Order: sequence, then structure tokens, then C-alpha cells
Amino acid sequence: MSARGRRQELALRIVVPEAGWVQVRPVVDGRDILAEPPAGWSGEDPWAVLGPGGLAAVDENPHEVRLARISCTEVCCGALYVTVRREGDEVVWDGWRNPAGGSADLPEFRFEAARYEAEVHRAALDRGWEWPARTVAGLLAERLRADADWSRRWECELEAVWTSPDEPERLELVLIHPDPRAEQDGRPWLQLGVTLDVGDGDPAAEAQRLAARLAGGDRQQMAEVWGRSWHYAEDFA
Repeated sequence: MSARGRRQELALRIVVPEAGWVQVRPVVDGRDILAEPPAGWSGEDPWAVLGPGGLAAVDENPHEVRLARISCTEVCCGALYVTVRREGDEVVWDGWRNPAGGSADLPEFRFEAARYEAEVHRAALDRGWEWPARTVAGLLAERLRADADWSRRWECELEAVWTSPDEPERLELVLIHPDPRAEQDGRPWLQLGVTLDVGDGDPAAEAQRLAARLAGGDRQQMAEVWGRSWHYAEDFA
């Protein structure tokens, strides 16, 4: 446990693995905190932790950030949350939580606010690792999350977008039906996947094309069931 007032140094490393999603690995005083026992955490996507509602601590109102998960989504495999808050000239991480009930035993961390915000800003601007389909995926995710009509008609919420540099012509949407809170509430849920081909045109135009395809498409025809709660029989489709 950190002594109150002692400040740590934060580095945010973006890792592009050969398989799996791009990860932000928080390194505190030279230690990758997601690699410490119990091991198995995969860092969250840069879109999730470096954008609005992420690690930036703009005021003293605490907010929760999902830093990591074990596998696909938290409804089946667990996740690691931290509460981020501003205290004067410090940013504090504490209130670690795993909604699946597993271990989340990490100490409180305190960072000098100016250095902390500079590191978050630096990591958010670092796009040197990004490939074209990844740019399209990010733009598409922004459009879908802002399109309440699409979400309501499909009866889903967007959980994640997957794309890999070894398959640059493809991206996959991970959706939760009816919403990610269903598992916590004991309601039935489905994890759905949609695979889309990405063209080599302008990323913004590609994102618009794919968003229009989804807006005019049917969930039953375009999505596959990738996971389910116990409420559904194995042959549910």
C-alpha cells in the first residue's frame, strides 16, 4: 500500500500484439501493473482509456475507468476497473474492482497531476502504430456510439471493435444484446459479432459506408452469436 502523499511515475505503453487487440499497458514506477499476480490481464484499447471518459482527470469528480479485461468482454470473463480522481495537484487511482468477483487487489497510486496529464495527452496523440483499418474502426465506433436510432433498432450496444494488422482488410464489431448491464442485473444477454470488409479508400469515407450498411442492415442477418448467458439454449440463434 502506498503511503499517502508518496507520488508514483506513470508511463502508458501502447502494445500491438501479433494476435488480439491493441493494449494500453499502465507502467507505474517501471512496473507493468497488469502483469503482476494474478496475471492474465490484457490492457484496454486506447480508444477506451485515452479518449473522453478515460484516464484524464479534468476535475475532482471521481470516475471509473476499465483498465483491463481477461478475454473478450467482462460479462463472461471479468474486467479490472479503477476509480480516477483529482485531489489538488495530484491524481489518485484507487477503488479497484472486478465485476466478475475475481481478484482486483492493487494499491492506491498517486501521481503529480501535471506530469500525469502530460503522459495521458502524449499517449493519446501517439498514432504511429495505427494501420488503415484501425483508423476506420475508430471512426466507425464513434459513429455507431452516437447513433441512438441504430442501437435501438438493433437492440444492442457496441462493446468493442477488433481489427488486427495481420488482417488489415477486416474488422469485427462486438455487440451486447440488449445492453452490457444485463449480466449484472441477472437479465438474459447475448454477445454478437459482425465481421465487415474494409476497403482501401479514405478512412472517413469507409467509416461512413460501413455505418450506412449497418444502419440499413438487419441484425438477424448480419450478426452471429459469439456468447450467451445461461438463459439461452445452446441452439439459440
